[in-house]
Amino acid sequence: MNNYDAIIVGAGPSGLMASIQAAKSGARVLVIEKNKKPGVKLSITGGGRCNITNAEFNNKILLKNFGEAEKFLYSPFSIFSVKETFDFFEKKGLPLITEARNRVFPKTQNAEDVLNLLVKEAKKVRVQFKFSTRVKKLKSQDNKITTAITDNGEYTAKAFILATGGLSAPKTGSTGDGFKILKNLGHSVSDPSPNLVPLQTKAKWVHHLAGVTLSFMTARFQQNGKTFLKKTGKILFTHFGVSGPLIINSSPVVLDKLKKSPIRISIDCFPDTEFNDLEKRILRNFNQNKNKQTKNALKDLLPQKLLNVTLSMTAPHFQTKLVNNVTKEERKKFVHILKDLGFEISGGAGFEKAIIADGGVTLKEIDTKYMRSKLFNNLFITGDLLDIRRPSGGYSLQLCWTTGFVAGKNVQKLLKEYE
Repeated sequence: MNNYDAIIVGAGPSGLMASIQAAKSGARVLVIEKNKKPGVKLSITGGGRCNITNAEFNNKILLKNFGEAEKFLYSPFSIFSVKETFDFFEKKGLPLITEARNRVFPKTQNAEDVLNLLVKEAKKVRVQFKFSTRVKKLKSQDNKITTAITDNGEYTAKAFILATGGLSAPKTGSTGDGFKILKNLGHSVSDPSPNLVPLQTKAKWVHHLAGVTLSFMTARFQQNGKTFLKKTGKILFTHFGVSGPLIINSSPVVLDKLKKSPIRISIDCFPDTEFNDLEKRILRNFNQNKNKQTKNALKDLLPQKLLNVTLSMTAPHFQTKLVNNVTKEERKKFVHILKDLGFEISGGAGFEKAIIADGGVTLKEIDTKYMRSKLFNNLFITGDLLDIRRPSGGYSLQLCWTTGFVAGKNVQKLLKEYE
């Protein structure tokens, strides 16, 4: 009863995709999942909206976002890439929409719909699931994996797909089990570290801004007085620091630099307005509200929390100062703060809040044409277990769809050799 054609470890996006493809030819496929249900992390991705992919249909341009892994990924992405992802979901009744920065979401804006579609498709081809079961190790013999040893019995198969995910968001079950399994098998696994993460600061005033979002601003990251990185985009203030796409995608470079010396972030709240023009705008507000307090005269300038903080930085009791009494020096200082809202970065938010954790098995030990281990010819490895850096914006899930599809298809081919 515990013998299958193929066993897939992990019911996340790449595991579910792989199971559908592997079972299409009638193979007996089992997905073993440590959680009580499938796709726990998938259901919370993109803030619960699920950033399915990035709408870049040119593979040469798309793969530039995967750094050193680019050359390894041409083959699998030539088989299943962004166009195929659109086709897969839309032909099965889940229309997709493209938003800013080419990010693609289900039209329903609900990650659960993506998960439900995958599970439904898996059940159509009779994929079996075993939940609340953790795979402790894979046993091998003669360069083949033979058995999955779990805390709930042993399971044998002709082919195995490892799709456990990495170490980001460990509360969802991504606790590095796959890395341990691969190391025990003799694979080279680079130590994981939080890659795409929010950034922390000890500046208390930043913490008081938790929940404030600024959609369009420029951040300059400075070290030893020099700017080494400049980005424009969306920033979200949190109870520990800053997040949002601009911050998340800057974090790998920033955290790497932070190892050497302190880093200051400078936020320009009005990047498309020059200093003098911004001062004129504030002066107009003051002239129209001469008998009001500054916080009331400028209430439309910024979100209230941020306005209060920047006014407080300008001078003591500046929030309640009457506009008539504001000096030229105070006005200029306030504008300087708006154009250079700065604080020191103390570190990254860690695995718990990481969008992606890097590390994993080196691609030199993977035949990426098949997503197959070069050490064991019936072991396939997918998704976050691979040592591939990429930005946020749909690239991670596309990697899962691609590697899962290719692994599943090649398991299907492998099983035919046993017939």
